Amino acid sequence: DAMGELEAHGPEPIVDLCHFGLPDWLGSFQNPDLCRALTEFAGAFARRYPWVRFYTPVNEMYVCARMSALDGLWNEQHRDERSFVNAAFNLASANVAMTDAILAVRRDAIFINSESSEFFQSCCPDPDIGAVAAFENERRFLPLALLYRRDVPPRMLDYLREHGRERDYRRFLERKVPDRSVLGVDYYEWNEKLVDSDGRKRALGELFGWYVIASQYWERYRRPMMHTETNRIDASDASRWLWRQWHNVQLLRHAGVPLIGFTWYSLTDQVDWGDALKWPNGKVDPSGLFDLNRDPRPVGLAYKHLIDMHRDQTEYRECPA
Repeated sequence: DAMGELEAHGPEPIVDLCHFGLPDWLGSFQNPDLCRALTEFAGAFARRYPWVRFYTPVNEMYVCARMSALDGLWNEQHRDERSFVNAAFNLASANVAMTDAILAVRRDAIFINSESSEFFQSCCPDPDIGAVAAFENERRFLPLALLYRRDVPPRMLDYLREHGRERDYRRFLERKVPDRSVLGVDYYEWNEKLVDSDGRKRALGELFGWYVIASQYWERYRRPMMHTETNRIDASDASRWLWRQWHNVQLLRHAGVPLIGFTWYSLTDQVDWGDALKWPNGKVDPSGLFDLNRDPRPVGLAYKHLIDMHRDQTEYRECPA
């Protein structure tokens, strides 16, 4: 019913097919059958809704792999490097195969590949701590490197060899990346992290900001971009945060980066979202444009004002065929 309403009345959706979770029968992101199952799902969805053009096959592959297989918080709740690598490769393989399945139904489909804009900063000039930060700043790019067919640096290649994945990595490099691929870069105040003297990573707050970090993703991948997620859980400060992000977007556009969208997450308030869904507390996080009674929050009115100001702009240019 919801898809029928969207088809009839809009807005045109970007359909997100895998967002951090799986049906119970698939078990976890360690399952090698993940790619086959999600590919079948994506193809069936595209055939059922042939009018849908915009897709995010797999959302935030790095975050999903990290939270599920390295930080032990979601899904399989593993805490080891090999599990992280397995999850990252399974997610990237699924993303690639899902993309191909959708293109087999709709050749002009456009893919918004959203990822979290992570950044790690060393707390001090200690070379060991600096090495931890440098490795994490390479690790954050691994799933996108597989998806967009990019060479990884020597340290990351050694890491893949260590976990028996160099051959799989080479296979990704043989793929032709679809032209209509957009890099979505999400940003929250906890995306920037400080590596402490004991090697722990802590949220740092907005040190450099979306413009600086998104520029790193642009320099590496050179794809049309979107600011695909942001919010401020403190509702009293959300409007200020919205405008700060919007000015970051404008600054990057003026620097020549092709940016085609800006998204606040989410439409309504979330439940237990601020705690990363680690515990079922039923806590309402006032992060939405609307509250759970569907009444607009001040940030919702600010977002509407932003849309009204820019609705007549027609600078969107489709990715080359």
